[in-house]
Amino acid sequence: MAQAQTAGNQALPPEEVGYIADKIVKAEKRIKAYPYDTEAWSILIRDAQMRKIEEARPIYERLVEQFPSAGKYWKIYIEQELKAKNFERVEKLFQRCLIKVLNIDLWKLYLSYIKETKGSLPSYREKMAQAYDFALEKIGMDIMSYQIWVDYINFLKSVEAVGTYAENQRITAVRKVYQRGVVNPMIHIEILWKDYCAYENSINSLIAKKMTEDRGREYMNARRVAKEFEAVTRGLDKNSPSVPPQNTFQELKQVELWKKYIAWEKSNPLRTEDHAVITKRVMFAYEQSLLCLGHHPDIWYEAASYLEQSSKLLTEKGDQNVGKLFADEAAAIYERAITSLMKSNMLIYFAYADFEETRMKYDKVHQIYKRLVDREDVNPTLPYIQYMKFARRAEGIKSARSVFKGAREDKRSQYHVYVAAALMEYFCSKEKTIALKIFELGLKRFADIPEYALCYIDFMSHLNGTSGVQEFEGKETALLIDRYKYLDLLPCSESELKAIGYMALIKQNVVQLPTGLGSSSLLQTPSITEETDEAKRPHYPKPDVDQMLPFKPRTVVPPGSHPVAGGVFPPPPAAAALLQLMPPPQCFMGPHVIMDKFLEHMMNLKLPSAPVGVTNGTDGQFRIDPGTQYSMEIAMGSRKRRHTDQDESDEETNDSSLSAPINDIYRSRQQKKVK
Repeated sequence: MAQAQTAGNQALPPEEVGYIADKIVKAEKRIKAYPYDTEAWSILIRDAQMRKIEEARPIYERLVEQFPSAGKYWKIYIEQELKAKNFERVEKLFQRCLIKVLNIDLWKLYLSYIKETKGSLPSYREKMAQAYDFALEKIGMDIMSYQIWVDYINFLKSVEAVGTYAENQRITAVRKVYQRGVVNPMIHIEILWKDYCAYENSINSLIAKKMTEDRGREYMNARRVAKEFEAVTRGLDKNSPSVPPQNTFQELKQVELWKKYIAWEKSNPLRTEDHAVITKRVMFAYEQSLLCLGHHPDIWYEAASYLEQSSKLLTEKGDQNVGKLFADEAAAIYERAITSLMKSNMLIYFAYADFEETRMKYDKVHQIYKRLVDREDVNPTLPYIQYMKFARRAEGIKSARSVFKGAREDKRSQYHVYVAAALMEYFCSKEKTIALKIFELGLKRFADIPEYALCYIDFMSHLNGTSGVQEFEGKETALLIDRYKYLDLLPCSESELKAIGYMALIKQNVVQLPTGLGSSSLLQTPSITEETDEAKRPHYPKPDVDQMLPFKPRTVVPPGSHPVAGGVFPPPPAAAALLQLMPPPQCFMGPHVIMDKFLEHMMNLKLPSAPVGVTNGTDGQFRIDPGTQYSMEIAMGSRKRRHTDQDESDEETNDSSLSAPINDIYRSRQQKKVK
């Protein structure tokens, strides 16, 4: 029955297999709408892990093609191949990802693979030692690399040594790894130092003290740096896959933490005088950040620029070989960028071309620009303009004209090419006639575009507005945009401009808004087929959160607060104003009225339509006390109230109704005293 049900499921289309298949179909639709949807990819990964590797391999290939720098995805792929014991495929996968992806977990998997599969080979010891040396060279500076150092030391200790010479060689090898490890900032460096001291004492206690004293100062420095290292990298998500800039709060926080870590490495926390060591550590930080921020062009540019600066510094100091090595590595960074995640980013192409131009490698620059203009997903207008500028600088106006000829023949190019070529002829070659001919030639093709006509009018009026580039610390990549933009053509997309910080500089008036874009216009990439990132993302039903209250529970409600179901909140503005006018609650000691019951009583109260027979609880004639009678007489006007002491005599005279009592003891005594 189970086999028949499985066969029936296989015969059905994927939409009708069941709940799991339905989730997969939905995930595929989400990925088709937005290829960087990591949640949808995680659904496909969980499904692939339950399948055979032959069925799951196409999914994994799509996954690592979409996220080529995600170490955790490569690790999942390789582990499933290892379960199937496809060792040849595993080695090919390691060759594809190991050098480019400096992920500590991926490298640990590589070392465990070598240890498990190469143990029966005669050259196992040499291969294993080479693998450990290779791993420490590439990933040994990671803060979590302690386990690799310890495994390497334990491996060297376990090697059999026959004879005194072999024993001394083993001791030397173990000591060398120990001494490298105890000066490398990482977590658990204190444990490694204790193991090293114990190892030296076990060999020779007489020279152990000298050995530890020689390394003690460097170890103390490394331990101090390790604590700072741990603090500055706290909060970094090193397993996050690289996606295009979304400009969310979490992403901005991660970018800030990565840049903080890189700046810390540039500050030389080890206080070493070897600039090559500083550069190596800084570039390791950049490589780690590119695993998560590979779609941010400013990280690529800053990494290559730092290598270029280090190359110039070492060359000035006389170290020509290392300086040339760093320059070649900078070129390799640019090459990696335009062949992987930045293959459509014009900013990186332009910076790469300028870098090679400074090295006088003009043939390479021509190749870079031709590769860019040949891409179908890129608007070639701005690349042609920058290409013409380079050709004029390096080879003269004839070379620039040949580039302009190619731009005219390209149907994708826009009117900006004609404007740039005409202004170049006028201002650089002083060829006014040629400039006018270029403008007239452009009118045949772009006569219906008002922006082109405006540029022609400005030229005819000899208007040439220039603005100087302002310096702004920490925004070198953002200011680079001004170098490569032309009119309303920009070398980056809107999300990339926001991630770099260019939009913030426009608000601060550090750079000017590109010509042709209003203050409310969206800056979009000048691509023919490319839409904005917001339009690419799938739209899902979202709840209306405008009326939602945050959950803020309180055990003790403070006085004057407004308790509701979600927690304690300030009272409404009108109620708050009323509460400020009223005396504090401590002034009123009671009685306290239960308002709910009082209102309920008043609502249920039935008032009589006529006077009832029982008044004040007594039947018969109603008696009025003298005080009430006196008040009623004053109210009806039959009696006047005495207002002042001065009118007392007048009122006594006028008020005949008030006569003295017959037996007035007080009056009789007064009369006796007078007599």
